[in-house]
Order: sequence, then C-alpha cells, then structure tokens
Amino acid sequence: MSKRTKKRTIRRSSVPDSAAAAAESSVRMRSEREVFADLAALCTSPGYVHALAFLAFRDNYIHYSDELKAEDMMHLFSPQRLLRTEMATLVGLAMRAAIRFDLPRPNVVQEYVDKTDALLEEIHHVMFGSSSPDDAPAAAGMDREAPSLMREAIFYSGESAYVFQYRDLCVKKYAEDEEWLTKNKGFTMTEARSVFSAVKDIQIRKLSEKLRSLKSTPLEHWSLLPAFLFTASEVSELSGVNAARAESVLSAFTAPAHETNPTFGSLHDFNIFNSTPLLRSPNDEFLLFLPYSLGEAMYDSPFYWMNSDTSYVSTAMAHRGRYTEEFCANRLAALFGERHVHKNVHIIGPKEKDLGEIDVLVIFGDRVIILQAKSKRLTLEARRGNDRVIKDDFQKSVQEAYDQGFTCAELLSDPSAKFVEQARAEIAIPRNAKEIYVICAVSDNYPALHFQARQFLAVKQAPRILPPLITDVFGIDVMTEMLASPLRFLSYLNRRAQYDDKLIARDELTILSFHLKKNLWIDENKYDVVMMTDDITVDLDVAMSVRRDNVAGERIPDGILTRLAGSAFERLIQEIESRAEPATIELGTMLLRLSEDAAIKVSEAIELTTERSRRDGKPHDFVLPISEVSTGFIVHSNFDSHPIAVARLRGHCLDRKYVSKANTWYGICLAPTDAALRFGVNLDFEWTYNPGMEERTRHMVTPVDVDVPHTGRSRKNKIGRNDPCPCGSGKKYKRCHLS
Repeated sequence: MSKRTKKRTIRRSSVPDSAAAAAESSVRMRSEREVFADLAALCTSPGYVHALAFLAFRDNYIHYSDELKAEDMMHLFSPQRLLRTEMATLVGLAMRAAIRFDLPRPNVVQEYVDKTDALLEEIHHVMFGSSSPDDAPAAAGMDREAPSLMREAIFYSGESAYVFQYRDLCVKKYAEDEEWLTKNKGFTMTEARSVFSAVKDIQIRKLSEKLRSLKSTPLEHWSLLPAFLFTASEVSELSGVNAARAESVLSAFTAPAHETNPTFGSLHDFNIFNSTPLLRSPNDEFLLFLPYSLGEAMYDSPFYWMNSDTSYVSTAMAHRGRYTEEFCANRLAALFGERHVHKNVHIIGPKEKDLGEIDVLVIFGDRVIILQAKSKRLTLEARRGNDRVIKDDFQKSVQEAYDQGFTCAELLSDPSAKFVEQARAEIAIPRNAKEIYVICAVSDNYPALHFQARQFLAVKQAPRILPPLITDVFGIDVMTEMLASPLRFLSYLNRRAQYDDKLIARDELTILSFHLKKNLWIDENKYDVVMMTDDITVDLDVAMSVRRDNVAGERIPDGILTRLAGSAFERLIQEIESRAEPATIELGTMLLRLSEDAAIKVSEAIELTTERSRRDGKPHDFVLPISEVSTGFIVHSNFDSHPIAVARLRGHCLDRKYVSKANTWYGICLAPTDAALRFGVNLDFEWTYNPGMEERTRHMVTPVDVDVPHTGRSRKNKIGRNDPCPCGSGKKYKRCHLS
C-alpha cells in the first residue's frame, strides 16, 4: 500500500558522532557533483533494476492484516527509508542508459542496495554543508548561505498530498478538458483514474503472491521485479476500460524508448521520470516502481501537454484557475452551507471603482474567511536553489495572493465598499467582524511551502485580521474532511493563527494532526518555538486512508473528535453551529478552547442543570468562571417565557462578570425538556469598578474555577460533601449538585 512520503529531518550522517567526525576531518568532503556521478554509475549497473524493485518495496509499502493501524505505518517515518524524490532520482538515473533486466547474484544485489543507501546518505550530508550543486562560486542572484538550506528543504520536503488525492482530484482538475484529452491523447481522466486504481491493485496482488512464492524459490532466483510488471490487457480487464484506451493511458505516462534522460545531470535538473514514471520491459510489459509517482503525473502532466498547444493554452489556463477556486469553494460550502459561501466576489467602491476581488468568501455569523486561490507553480530554476528565483516565485504566487486577501479584509470595515457576487447581487457584510481569516491556497504540490512561508511571507498587522494560513488544495481537502463542522474549522484557524510564529512542521497536515490529538495547545510559558516531527501525522494518515482508500481501520483519530462524542457538550456545539449567531459563535469558539477536563465539566453542568429544572419546574444555573482567560459562562435552564428568560440570564451574567472581574462573559439558556439551546448571551466589555454593582453583588459566592489548557493547571483537590458547590449557589455540595 503506497503512501505519501515524509521528510527526513535528521539522517544518520547528518549528525556524526565524535569518532566519525574526527575521521571525517582528515578526509576531504566530496562535492555533490562527485557523489552524484558515482550514484549515476551505480544506477546504470547490470541488473540494478532488481535493486530498485527491492528498494521500492522496502520503503513504500505497508503490511497489515484485518485493520490498518498507526503502528503498521510507523516504519514509513524512519529516517533510514528513501523518500519519493530519492527513488525518483534513482530511477531517473537508471533511465540514462538502456536498462538491463538480467538478474545478478544475490550478493551483488545486496551490494547495490547498501551502496545506494550510503551514497544517498553522503549526498544529503554534502547538500547540507554546501551552497550549490557543484560547490562552485555562487551564480548571479544566488546567496552563498540561504540557497543550500532552501535546496535541501525543497528536495527533502516530501509531499503535501496523499496518492488517493492525486487519483481523485485529477478528474476534477481536468473536467473541462475532456474534449481536448480525448482528441489528443485518446482517453479521459476518469478513464485514467480507473487505470491507476487497477494498476495499484494488480501490483498489490502480485507483491503478495511473490512474497509467498519466495519461500519455495532458490535464493539465486529471488527478485521482486516481476511484481512491478503488468500488461495493458491485465489493466483493461480489471478496470473495465477498453484495451485501446487503457493502452493510451499507460503510453501517455511511459518514457519513450529512445529517451535516455539526458538533461538529468544533477538532483534538481528536470527528471523525465516525474512526468513519465512508467517504463517498458524487454517483453513489452509496463514497469512501475512508485504508484505515487503515477498519481502525481496524472495530476501534473496534462497541464504541460496542454501548455504546449498554443491554440489551447489560454483555455487550459482559465480552466486551471477555475478548478482551484471551485474546488475550495465546494469544500467550504459542504462545511459551512451554500448560503454562507460566495464565489468571485467583487468589491466596488464609490463611482463603481473596482477595489478588489475575493475568490471565495465565507461569512459565518461575525466570522469571515477570505480565500485567495493561485495556480502558480514552483519553477525548475527555483528548485535548483536559486534564491532570487525562489523568492520571485513565492512573490508571484503566495505573497500576491496574501496581499490581495489582506486588502480585501481591510475593506470589510469600509461602509462605502459594496461586496457583490457574479450576478451583481450585493452581499450583507458584517462590518465589525470579530475575526477575519485570510487563506492562500495553491493548486499543486509546492515544495517546502510551510518553510518558505516562514522565510519569505511579509505578514501585515491590522485589528481583527489574523495571521494567514498558507496551504494547498490538498490541505483544504483534508482540513474540511476532518474538521467537518464550522466551529471546529474556525477553532482550528483561530488556534493556528495564535501560534503562527511558534510552529515549525513539514506541512500543514502535521499541525492539523497535532490539533486533532491535543487541541493545538502549546505551553507558551515553556516553549518559544515547537518543531513537530512527521510521525505526528500517522493517525491522520490512517483515518484518511480509511475514508478515501476504503481500507479497514479507524475513521477518526483519537482526540478532540472522539473523547466527547455524543456528550451534552458536543450536542451544544452542534446547536450553536446550526444558528450561526454572533453571540453563540463566540461562545462556541471559547468552549472549543477548553481542556478535555473542563469540557467534561461543562457537559455535566448541562445535564445536571436541566435535570433539576425537569424535576422541580424551577430555574437553575451552573456558573463556570475561567479566570485564566478572564471569562466565564453560565448554564441556565428554565421554563420561563423568552423575554423573562433573556432578562434573567443577562442580569445574572452581568453580576457574575462583575464579581469575577472578567472582560467577557457568556450565558446559554437551555430548554429543560431536552437540553436544547434556546438562546445565548455574550457580554464583551472591559471590567471597571462600579459602586452600584459592588453593593448588588457583595453577597455572591465565588464558584470554583474551570481549568483551560493555557497553563496546564488542573484542580487536584476533590470537592468535599460539605464544601461550597462549584455552581455558585452558596449551598453545600451535598445539598446541591452532588445528587
């Protein structure tokens, strides 16, 4: 089972021990060009293709039985495994000469494997310590220090997409190009998707059969290469795509027989393997080492096919732009609801002046999301490590998208600016939006995007506009899949922005996975910067594989989405989302910031309070102050009419806010019969001394505080039977909520 690759943050040779360092000091470090030349010679050795088959199997497949679990995937996070970029390099180098399929002796294949690992270790160590591919003086426009770090980050960044995302999204990406594809390539992307799935299934079946057969095979005949070979007829039979079209799909992604990959002279040169990952065997079978590479080629290569057609290129580019916008808009609409999501919003100023355009606008209560989509790719020259070109590419894609989004965010508070959709219908804008989020989404895998954003993005400051989220369509896809509710999604954006300058990770999925486990809490009193390792994503990887690849396993990672499932707390969150009212949304986002223990207390308070009202028909309250963040809220339950209930709850919230010296306070009124949310109260103003309030509240009892995850505190002492009840009623616990 293939899977997206992971960045190797520390390799064995990257941090040598003292003995190795002493030995190395007496030996000249070879240049990257020298090591690359040795690697190229190795890859064209007789029968090296059998070593490639072993390496592809060793580092890209998962073994599991019954259900896929996190521990089944953990070996893929080993710093010793090869990344897809490294495997692509090996196959690309093998393609520089005619591939010889004769099977060497077992010890020769083992030597190939050992030497490959050693040379890739060395090349990484050299790249980390040098500033250019051949250690020559920096070229014009290149910095002597920064490019080496950026080259390494780009090459070892791994992938931001899952293989099943490439498989499925290529159909959406080229949906408008079916006529061109059929005419010029002889197939549609829907057919290509079916072919891909068949190839993957065939290889998994053959690998299983081959592994079983090795037990009865003499050692000198051991090879996994046959498992990576298949015919067009096998694919046609399994996929249901007719033989001619299946052949057309496979041929489109097969390297030409005469091609020797002549331009591939260094790690960052163009490697034809990335666009045509299929090879032909002497028996005219197809050979594929990495299904992931075929999926990526299906997503990327048609863009270049159409780009070379001068009569169609402008149409293709228009389709690419629409795809990114439409995909993001559809994912957000599935989350927030169609009525909250607007596409291609124009901002019109006085005298009908065009002030800006928003690709996707989400309005949910007093929260606003502005998403700007870009299809600009990282150029080949940037991948080589040219600092000037890297910055230029970033400026033309991410920075420009962010600047446009920020300008539009500022215009939200301008009463003279009208926001209109395509049909020129004006949109009702919350001019005093509580929080405004800017998201920049690129359409393709943009290597080291998170790292580049930390290095290059110039972030602006303005009230209520939070730091941006920089991601791609694959990240949007996963976030909206796993955070499948408006408040969950908004809560993540809020916490993500809060720690914007404190998180270092390979990509957004690592941070998202940590959030799903720990509610993205970091003790800021202890840590200035947190670096997250790739293996944090393993539970998310399992969940996405279960959802999209139909494997058996857990659909939801253990954490914030599971531990309160079905509770009164979770039901309250769902009711708040269904209303999209500013007062209750603010309460909802505050509730989602609570620790698990505090959320359990809230759930218990809801159940206890409504139960008491059901029993005696009287109003009941439960007060939960949260002094750590200068706020709190009241769970209120009664059978009163709406006006009476509103006045009662608002007055109680005012009193409690004053007693607690809090700047904000929230209240919810629940129906005793089913604990349904009737309405909410949100008080948000700075606390000041008031003699009248002092007198009015001087007899109020201070309730027990609720812990939040900002300091890691937890209340250690259990409430005694004769202690004051934490609800603030003034009664003993045994005579109040203990029952």
